[in-house]
Amino acid sequence: MTTLYEHAGGDEALHRLEEIFYAKALADPVLREIFPRREPHHVDHLTWFTAESFGGPDRFSRELGFEHIIKVHRGLRITDEQRERFVQVYLESLEEADLPDDEPFRAAVRSHVEFGSHVAQQNSRAKTDEELHPLREVPHWDW
Repeated sequence: MTTLYEHAGGDEALHRLEEIFYAKALADPVLREIFPRREPHHVDHLTWFTAESFGGPDRFSRELGFEHIIKVHRGLRITDEQRERFVQVYLESLEEADLPDDEPFRAAVRSHVEFGSHVAQQNSRAKTDEELHPLREVPHWDW
């Protein structure tokens, strides 16, 4: 069985997805607070994270490490509205990026984004290390 990474179309397709998502997030009135400005490597880092999660190369873990994503989210205080809008915009971007539209793939992506948005929200609100989500490595998502 192919990985989600292969089914999606590999790095090229995932980079296209993350570029579309990031542009939409920067322009979105609800997400603008947590995406206030374009960061030079953000799309690459998002691509690496998604690729690794979906069974592709482990660049995110090798180049940045999971601690990076915890630090990025700490202190953002992501609201429920922002978390829900993040998921909505991501799924819209998936459609615009012309990734596969079969239900098993879309369901896997949806569950990945829902899970990740909850982890990010918890980490964004954590005042202490004990309040962080226990996840300490890139999650590996499958069908």
